Amino acid sequence: MDFKWGIIGTGGIAKEFVRDFKFTSGHHVLAVGSRTQESADRFATEMGIDRAYGSHSEIVADPEIDAIYVATPHPNHLPATLLALEAGKPVLCEKPFAMSAEETRAMIAKASAKNLMLMEAMWTRFLPHIIHIRSLLADKVLGEIMTVEADHGQWFAQDPKFRLFDPEVGGGALLDLGVYPISFAHMVLGIPDSITASSTKAFTGVDGQTSAIFSYASGAQAILTCSLNAATPCKAVITGTLGRIEIDTRFYAVSPYRVIMRSGTTTEYPRKYDGRGSREEAIEFARCVRAGLLESPMMKLSETLAILESMDEIRKQIGLVY
Repeated sequence: MDFKWGIIGTGGIAKEFVRDFKFTSGHHVLAVGSRTQESADRFATEMGIDRAYGSHSEIVADPEIDAIYVATPHPNHLPATLLALEAGKPVLCEKPFAMSAEETRAMIAKASAKNLMLMEAMWTRFLPHIIHIRSLLADKVLGEIMTVEADHGQWFAQDPKFRLFDPEVGGGALLDLGVYPISFAHMVLGIPDSITASSTKAFTGVDGQTSAIFSYASGAQAILTCSLNAATPCKAVITGTLGRIEIDTRFYAVSPYRVIMRSGTTTEYPRKYDGRGSREEAIEFARCVRAGLLESPMMKLSETLAILESMDEIRKQIGLVY
């Protein structure tokens, strides 16, 4: 029997989520909900979805929906998630999971109180190349990890109405783009012992470019950058005492990568994958729901909270206030 999804939100990331299901089976997007009926109808027609609801409260009340995927702009993650959980629906919530660690704690507390599955939709974590890289790290193939380098920068025209420049919808480089390298560093090295951050503002007052150094008691460091001002390489490198892993452009998507050992040997891993990869997080989420789990071992809620705490610290240092 198909796992039936309801989607809150009608933006581009919601469309990517729906489109990626054509590469798998066992999942069906039954309904979409938006703040207006017009938006919901338009999305449903374009994406071939049966049911369109003109309010979030209507979609979470649909008894046939197995889970809600929250794909709204991030300031709406908290209210949409709490609404769905209160209605008894497990929730897969887009990244950044929330605007702050405080909001994250509220979402986790509600899921615990309702005994429901909750997971951050950090789709990168569930992609095949990342799963393999995590296994290499677990096997200590690189030895002791010393540095992580990751960047995510894109160029955008300076339009004050564009969401990434709009402070009213949580714009800025950090929350939308920086979450990828920050989550990556947490995945590899864990919670940093200290953070040093620097930033330059965009013309609307949100952060236009932000960099951070995460330092660890082991002596390891993560050097992370995000930008709205330029298209950066969007690569990631994990370097250890025995070798390094290089992930090519768009490290956070399915990408070619290689393992380069200190001894001089190089093993290439080309991209062999159809689609974007959004389906992988959905597959894992449905598995957890059906198994009666309240969180995924691949993206624990404690780690989601730690990532938001790191982002809060960066925001504090650079003076980014919403």
